[in-house]
Parts: sequence; C-alpha cells; structure tokens
Amino acid sequence: MAARAGAAAGIAGPVVFTGAWLLGSLRQDGYRAADLQISGLAAADARDPWIMITGFLVLGGCSVAFGATLRDALGGRERAGPAPGLIQGAGVLTIAAGLLRRDHLLLTAGPVSWHNYAHDVISAVIYADLVLVQVLLAARFGRDTTERGWRSWQPWLLASAGVTAALLIAFAAGTSGPRAGILQRAAVTLPLAVLAAIAARLVRTPG
Repeated sequence: MAARAGAAAGIAGPVVFTGAWLLGSLRQDGYRAADLQISGLAAADARDPWIMITGFLVLGGCSVAFGATLRDALGGRERAGPAPGLIQGAGVLTIAAGLLRRDHLLLTAGPVSWHNYAHDVISAVIYADLVLVQVLLAARFGRDTTERGWRSWQPWLLASAGVTAALLIAFAAGTSGPRAGILQRAAVTLPLAVLAAIAARLVRTPG
C-alpha cells in the first residue's frame, strides 16, 4: 500500500501542477495563455495566484514521496543511483519556488525583489534537474537485468531528455519572446509526463 501510494503521488503531482497552470492561465483576463509564464501565475498581481501556488506545493510534496518509492523499487540507495534523490531534491526546490514567488504576472512589469531573483535561480536549477534525471534514469534502466523490462525505457528517456534540453535552450534564448510561454510549458510538461508514466508502471507493479 505504501509503495502504491508513493507511486500514485508521482502521477498526482504532475496532474495537479498541469491543471493549475491550465486553470491559472484561463483566469488571467486580457492575456493569451501563451503570453504568460507559469511562475507569473503565482505572482502577487496575478488573478487567483493561490491556484498556481497550490500546484507548486503539491508537485513538490508528491515528488519527494515518489522519489522515495522509486528508490525502493530500483533496489535501494546503492542500486537505484542518484536519480531518485534528484527527483526529491527537485521536489524541495519546487516547494521553495512556490513560496518565493515572482513579483509580477509579466516579466517586463517593473523592478523585482530578492525573492523574485531567488525564484528565477531555483527555477533554473529545477530545469537542469529535469534533464539530468532523465539521463540518469536512462543509464540506470539500461543496466537493468530484471524481468521488469526497464531497459526498454532507455531510448525513450534519452530522447525525452534531448527534446527537453532543446526546448529549454530555445526558451532561455528568448524568455520574453512571443513563444516563451509555450516553450516553457512544453519543456516542463514533457519530463513530468515521463516521470508520471514511470509512476504509473509502479502503481501497476510495485516493489
């Protein structure tokens, strides 16, 4: 039961987070969803920022729980490698990102505070973490000799890591550009979907 609960958290976190930015985007009157970045939806001048703040906190907490379950499923700390710990670390940072909020809905809205800068730094670390976790999981699954069939996931994880990295590079090249919101959502949603798929596999066959 505990293993299934932790795996279910790996699905719930991405679902709640994605639902939060979808709903939060729709709540911002006068703006196209593509013009808004996820972090801005939790800003003080956003409409109903609690929606996105909740998304950050739920994703963070669920990532910590899922990382622990994934570590156990992969044979414990030594056999699992560093990926589960990085998932948990990203969870803690996601909680911090939700609490250290952006000051403005729009990036170009004016001067910013220290916690706005802290949020941006934390977000950059999370982005890098999302790519690295997929690469490390691909390496770990490639060594899998059990009957669980994790080895077949390796090429998909590597492909996802490459696409995620490319999307993040494109996003970083123009964070205020007309496509920034779309690029950011895609760069975040892809790795979260991959982790949710792994979690779904563990829900079906825990341990």
